[in-house]
Amino acid sequence: MAETAVSFVLGEVFQFLKEETNLLRSVHRDFSDIKDELESIQVFLKDADRRAADEADTNDGIRTWVKQLREASFRIEDVIDEYLRLMHRANPPRCGSLVGKIARQIKTLIPRHHIASEIQDIKLSIRGIKERSERYNFQISHEQGTSSSISIGERENGKWHDPRLSSLFIEETEVVGIEVPKEELSGWLLDGEAERTVISVVGMGGLGKTTLAKLVFESKKVSAHFDCRACVTVSQSYTVRGLLINMMEQFCRSTKDSLLQMLHKMDDQSLIIEVRQYLQHKRYLIFFDDVWQEDFADQVQFAMPNNNKGSRIIITTRMMYVADFFKKSFLTHIHNLQLLPPNKAWELFCKRVFRYELGGHCPSELEAVSKEIVQKCRQLPLAIVAIGGLLSTKSKTMIEWQKVSENLSLELGRNAHLTCLVKILSLSYDGLPYYLKPCILYFGLYPEDYAINHRRLTRQWIAEGFVKLEERRTPEQVAEEYLSELIQRSLVQVSNVGFEGKVQTCQVHDLMRELIIRKMKDLNFGHCMHEDSESVALGRTRRLSIATNPNNVFRSTNNLQFRAIYVFEEDGSLEHFMGKVCSQSRILKVLDIQGTSLNHIPKNLGNLFHLRYINLRNTNVKALPKSIGELHNLETLDLRETLVHEIPSEINKLTKLRHLLAFHRNYEQKYSALGSTTGVLIEKGIKNMISLKNLYYVEVDHGGVDLIEEMKMLRQLRKLGLKHVRREHGNAISAAVQEMQHLESLNITAIEEDEIIDLNFASTPPKLQRLHLKARLEKFPDWIPKFECLVQICLALSKLKDDPLQSLKNLPNLLKLNLLENAFDGEILHFQNGGFQILKELILSHLNRPNSILIEKGALLSLENLKLERIPKLKDVPSGIKHLDKLKVIDLVDMPDEFVKSIDPDGGQDHWIINHVPIVFIRQWFGPKYYDYEVRTINSSTKEVLRDENAKVSS
Repeated sequence: MAETAVSFVLGEVFQFLKEETNLLRSVHRDFSDIKDELESIQVFLKDADRRAADEADTNDGIRTWVKQLREASFRIEDVIDEYLRLMHRANPPRCGSLVGKIARQIKTLIPRHHIASEIQDIKLSIRGIKERSERYNFQISHEQGTSSSISIGERENGKWHDPRLSSLFIEETEVVGIEVPKEELSGWLLDGEAERTVISVVGMGGLGKTTLAKLVFESKKVSAHFDCRACVTVSQSYTVRGLLINMMEQFCRSTKDSLLQMLHKMDDQSLIIEVRQYLQHKRYLIFFDDVWQEDFADQVQFAMPNNNKGSRIIITTRMMYVADFFKKSFLTHIHNLQLLPPNKAWELFCKRVFRYELGGHCPSELEAVSKEIVQKCRQLPLAIVAIGGLLSTKSKTMIEWQKVSENLSLELGRNAHLTCLVKILSLSYDGLPYYLKPCILYFGLYPEDYAINHRRLTRQWIAEGFVKLEERRTPEQVAEEYLSELIQRSLVQVSNVGFEGKVQTCQVHDLMRELIIRKMKDLNFGHCMHEDSESVALGRTRRLSIATNPNNVFRSTNNLQFRAIYVFEEDGSLEHFMGKVCSQSRILKVLDIQGTSLNHIPKNLGNLFHLRYINLRNTNVKALPKSIGELHNLETLDLRETLVHEIPSEINKLTKLRHLLAFHRNYEQKYSALGSTTGVLIEKGIKNMISLKNLYYVEVDHGGVDLIEEMKMLRQLRKLGLKHVRREHGNAISAAVQEMQHLESLNITAIEEDEIIDLNFASTPPKLQRLHLKARLEKFPDWIPKFECLVQICLALSKLKDDPLQSLKNLPNLLKLNLLENAFDGEILHFQNGGFQILKELILSHLNRPNSILIEKGALLSLENLKLERIPKLKDVPSGIKHLDKLKVIDLVDMPDEFVKSIDPDGGQDHWIINHVPIVFIRQWFGPKYYDYEVRTINSSTKEVLRDENAKVSS
């Protein structure tokens, strides 16, 4: 990863030279020299990285050279940060007295001398590294972002065995779990349109894409259906010319056509014309295996005529965007290949391990440890096959198999049986652009099976400087694109999506995580501290992830010079640890201690000058020190679910702060719109935080109208949440919100249940997507239907006399609607034919007056989730539910006994209304805590159950 380290630090140096206009002349010259040297080295780093990682290359000098360059990059990063910290101390903002300035210059004289010496030493080091590079004959690479999949060293030494090759020759009897996808692919090949069609099989490495596609390609039915066929392996290093010649050689192999001799002599245009003419009157089938390049469709489309004879093209790829690119020019079908179901994973394991003995069955004494091993494979076919192959060579004893199970991560790095698995998984990492490599390595810092919140992750990438700044786009938008690309490349798995279909949480496959952790250690990217790793020497590792008592870290090292620290251990006191961090961690940028037992933040938190991200969520912290105002680079402050209620006025100095997230939810009692969630108090001066993107929740009764009027200056806000709103605040809020042209989410909650809030927007924020309004309303606001971008609306405490559904039913993008706590004070809620055409989620909760819900046929056609909670007068089940064909989940909470009995599968007279819904939850709250429910589940259909019994429908 020298290429990544150098590219990253070059960006840092460039930005440093650009922004630090007051640099000392000598410092500026030295950094310019360093930048020039690094740029001259950068052109051959791709080749250097590949050769350093090549196990077949025995030149340890190259590995040492790459390591030295990487460490020099780290030193440059550190010296830049130390220089910036020192200059801030010497010239703090708003401290302009001449005497004070001279005193500070004298005080920092020695540290500045140390920095100057370090810069000189780095210059000499980089120069020496560049000179030593000449002896290794590195090749200059013109590729953008990908590495060659086959190393030159391995080719020349004859040691290369392409692990993908075996997938083309697997017998069908060896394969498990492909019956359904095989049938689907065969149908697309043999039936359907006469138009030329592309069939893409997409998924992560090791899923069996090539195996599936080749078995379908070779089947007798398919072979007989087409006039000519060709199977071409593409991979990362290819030429279109080579692919076309390979195709033609396969087409003409049996005929010994003299055309084959001429192909190599043709220019590119003549070659394409020749291939088109050959295929023009044939029903052809071409299989392109292992496609990596996004624009591959553009490169090959002209060689394959659309002759309306039912011709087909199959591709396998790890990248969804490769498959999507074909849509521009081809009729397409995409099969997203999934992991094996658990029963099929077990079947494949037994077939692989016991195929030549024991009748293919696992002996009872090995069953428990075998299932443990299969579980660690996480249903990835290649992993099961590789590890099964290893076990087939072992003695069939509990001791031997237990060793494999306990040391699987070590075996991945040293066992020849698992080489192909490691190589297959590594290809996806090696093929990443340099800017995505540190992003995927970040997943190794999180514990196994940890579902990572996507915003938490992307904000950490931004804080680390991994996200390239682009004009007209926020860093958050660019980071989301990075995550999307990793998902599209099948490297990151989506764990959970919201009602909008957007990613909420994600993770990597366990075996990919093992590979990432190995690379993290090799590259000094990060280190994970567990109970069994207390004595590990950390060296120059850049990031520390702690899953043990943090105080044990000091037994391993006295060095706390990390760029990021994560703590995932809930037990043990963190106060001593935090004291050490605040005293010693000069270059720390990310501090994440979410969910720990931390009670107190040290007063010297402000020492962490470079801190950009601090996550205190779900800790017991009650107050922030005033030194928070010294964190001039802070971008994210996450105080959600802490006990912090008052924010020090010093926070108003933080002009770079983008995300101030703060609230506390009381789970010790049942939810209520007013009483369950508290916000924070903020002093006037908030107008200075002009970079804020997210601000919630602020209790505005403390600062009143003056505080709200200051919010007019926060024109970059995307999300705003205000609590304790009074009637007299209405005009000020309306005026402030109208200035927020980027606002996407607005949450307004009154101070009392009967407090009337009248908001009147002369012009509406054009991008508003989510509106939560929890307050008494004199009438339904006529401005709400004007928000055409709204995807979510929540109304509570409104006590509307007229049915609000009539005003909301035609909103074109509305996906979620919540009517809570007497939002409607009438008797009948009426969903009319044609209304709410794309709504996916509907929550009706704590409505005391309605006694009837009418759902006409043709309404709520897209509804997937319905929650009815505590509607005491609703005795009859809405019969219109029968027409909701897409409904997947009904969640009934504290509904009247008559209502619940009527849908009972055993004799309930209204069971017919809901018997098409895959799953129905019936919950009864027994208190006192928020989640104290008894849950009963009715599986009212033979359809697949989409959520297990423990799932919680969003409230």
